[in-house]
Amino acid sequence: MLTLVKGERAQEARDWFRDFRRTRPFWGGLWMVLGGSMILRVSAVSLESAVSGGITGFGGWMTGGGLIICGLLVWAGEEHRFVAGIIGLLLAIASLVVSNLGGFFIGMLFGIIGGAMAIAWGPKPVRELTEEADG
Repeated sequence: MLTLVKGERAQEARDWFRDFRRTRPFWGGLWMVLGGSMILRVSAVSLESAVSGGITGFGGWMTGGGLIICGLLVWAGEEHRFVAGIIGLLLAIASLVVSNLGGFFIGMLFGIIGGAMAIAWGPKPVRELTEEADG
């Protein structure tokens, strides 16, 4: 059984993460997740009071949570990037009205940037390791 030393495992993890970032719109999803968490954080309303307050109380949970789900969906598979990017973009814009000015404009801005990056993303080829022949 082949065991890897610590340095090789770290290199393998870095290579896997690099390939993961190259085959998905990673940065767009990250911006959407950050924007959604900012909107949720600024809302800071408990779920019970949000439900009893109606749509005005539930707006932060709806837009922030939806933006986080769209960001995770973009990471889950590149085939969902266009639809999730558009929905994330619309949720970020809607958060301006329904959730404390979109997380004081910061969460809204992060969501817009992430949605636009997810829509505009194009796949990059995965880097192959080449071995040079001794000679």
